[in-house]
Formats: sequence, C-alpha cells, structure tokens
Amino acid sequence: MLYLIIGVLIFLAVFYLMITEKVPNAWATMLGGLVMALIGIINEENALEAVYERLEIIFLLVGMMIIVHIISETGVFQWFAIKVAQLVKGEPFRLIVLLSVVTALCSAFLDNVTTILLMAPVSILLANQLKLDPFPFIISEVMSANIGGVATLIGDPTQLIIGSEGHLGFNEFLMNTSPMAIVSMIILIINVYIIYGRKMHVSRELKARIMELDSSRSLKDIKLLKEAAVIFILVLAGFILNNFINKGLAVIALSGAVILVVLAKREPKEVLNNVEWDTMFFFIGLFMMIRGIENLHIIDVIGGKLIDITAGNFNMALAAITWLSAMFTSVIGNVANAATVSKIVEVMIPSFEKIGNTQAFWWALSFGSCLGGNISMLASATNVVAVGAAGKAGCKIDFVKFLKFGILISVQTLIASTIYMWIRYMN
Repeated sequence: MLYLIIGVLIFLAVFYLMITEKVPNAWATMLGGLVMALIGIINEENALEAVYERLEIIFLLVGMMIIVHIISETGVFQWFAIKVAQLVKGEPFRLIVLLSVVTALCSAFLDNVTTILLMAPVSILLANQLKLDPFPFIISEVMSANIGGVATLIGDPTQLIIGSEGHLGFNEFLMNTSPMAIVSMIILIINVYIIYGRKMHVSRELKARIMELDSSRSLKDIKLLKEAAVIFILVLAGFILNNFINKGLAVIALSGAVILVVLAKREPKEVLNNVEWDTMFFFIGLFMMIRGIENLHIIDVIGGKLIDITAGNFNMALAAITWLSAMFTSVIGNVANAATVSKIVEVMIPSFEKIGNTQAFWWALSFGSCLGGNISMLASATNVVAVGAAGKAGCKIDFVKFLKFGILISVQTLIASTIYMWIRYMN
C-alpha cells in the first residue's frame, strides 16, 4: 500500500514539473522513472526491460528524424509550403483545413509520427510566411494525426495491438472505425474555426506576395531530393507491407536513414546533432514510469471494478471501456493503454456474448485509445514529437496549453463515438 501511494505521488510530481515547466519534460520523466527504480517500485532489470520492449519506437523516431532532416536540406518543404499556400490563395483557415485533412489521410495509412515529422515543418514555414501564430496549425495537425490513426488497422500502433488481440482484419477496422474518424475530423475543424479561424487575418499584401513566390527557387539540391524521394517511398512501402515482410518499423526506418546519409555524404556527428535527443530521453523516462504503474497493479484493480460495475449492461460497458481507455491514455500513453485494457476486454467479453455484439468492445478500446490520444502531451508519441519539432522551430507549446485544447476536442469526439456505438451496436 505504501508503494502504491508513493508511486501515485511520483506520477503527480512529474505532472507538476511538466505543467509548471520547472524542469524540462525529458528530465521530469527521467527523474520519475529513476526515483521509482531507486526506491524499489521497479528494479534495474524492470527499468531496462521497459525501455527494451519499446526500443522500436525510439529507433523508429531516430530513423525518421534523420530522413526528414536530410529531406529538409533539399528545400522541398519550402516548395510544398508555397504550393499549398497558393492553392488556397493565402487564406489561413482554408490552409489549416487542407493541411489537417492531408495529415489525417496520411495518418490513416502511415505511422502517425512519420506524418507529423513531415507536416510540422511545412506548417511552421507557412505560418511564419503569413506572419501568423503557428500553434493553431500544429495543434490541428496533431489532433488530425491521432484522429486519422483511428480509421484503419495500420493507422496507429494501438490499432495493430487491438487488431492482434481481437483477431480483427483491415476491412473490419475500415468499416467500423473510419466513419467515426470522419465525424471527428468535422468536429475538429468546427472547433478550430470557432476558436482560431475567425480571428485569423492576413493582409492583401502578404497574400499577393505569397501568390507571386516562385516555388522552384526553394529547391536547393535536385539530385539529393530524387535520392531522398526514392528512399522515402521505399521506407513508406516497407511500413505498409510490414505485416507481410515482418522486418520491423525500426529496422526499415533506420535502414532508409543510413542509406540516405551515405548517399548524401554526411558525417555522423552532423546528422546525429539533428536528432531530438530530448524527445528520446522523455520516452525513456516515461517507459520506466509506465512499468512502475504496471508493477503497482493500479490498472488491474480498476479493471476489476469496471467488470463488477458494468456486469449485464452492454451500453454502460461500451461507454466505460471508451472513457476509461481515454483516461488511462492521457497518463500512460495510447500504446500502453491498448496493451493493458485489451486484457480487461478479453475478460469482459464472455459475460456479454449473449447480450450484444461484443466486437464493439474492441472499437470502444480503439476510440478511447486514439481519440483519447489528443488529451495530453503524454497521451501519444505523436504529441511529444510534434511539440518537440514546434519548439525547435520557435513555437513553444507547454503542457497546459496543449491540455486545454486537447481536452476540448477529446471530450467532444469521445461523446460522439459513444453515441455512434450505442446507435450502431445497440440490441
């Protein structure tokens, strides 16, 4: 019981440090994880295992950061930014909508982290060109990435976990979760318009200047761009086909990164300096803290209570899985939540098989994990990477600022998903 209280206090202390920004986020989670190790909630083996089990996420991020950095040197992001801005004639809200929709579509078929690494630099460039605050651009894309991820089996790592545990295929996800992704995008766009869109104004002079820009002048190294494009396409193809070739996302990303670095003739020090190591250490600390929470069996206790409370009430069970998943996700992240709550779902299913369509429990877990991934910076790897990329470009997004907008969008989309399930899967 003492360890349980101490563990909860450590988690709260880490949240406090992040919210108040008394120490950088990376050091906050590292302190939390290491304190858990020092007082015995986890041992060294637990701590190292927690990181080892999620090395794919870390190496995937490193590989994609290197690829995106090399691509950025060619000037293609500036070229794309100009083309997109000219397409909407410099209208800021239409620009946000276009970028958000592109992000959601990409996230449905690519890794969310890859998508945000590609889209964030473009958004910041466009906001700076139009002399606008980049925050509405970045936060809209982060939310879109998490929403887009709910649409398909390969859209988010949580979906792969749910698909594996529930024995669900690509088409089943497409038919059951993609309609909710579309509804959620509409909710997001409406909110962005009400909160930010109506206040965004760009002078005619700036719009005219955007329309007069020659995008071709932004391209600096055509040869490297062609090489990078081939490597990037092969990497994305590897991601999409990974279920068949089974090489692993991290191996595919790192292979592409190393080949591209060799072709670009870059020195290791030069390349590694552009990896966001603060993001890497943030995840390492977070993974150790998650293992500590698992060791304290907090989630198991809550799961047992959930089964007792919802016994016999199908609609209540759907809502409970959705909202409990969202709450867990906001603290331990959507991947850890999906892996943990899937075990609770498996225990609950036999009690409800004669009452309703228990496959809906997996969709409830999917909505709670992916849509709940918008609540806090901790809820998704996408969020952490986006905040890091934005900060590097001069757009600081603190914990509270993210939380305020994230809760607003998550609550609305989770309410919509609950109603959607009650209507579609009710007896």
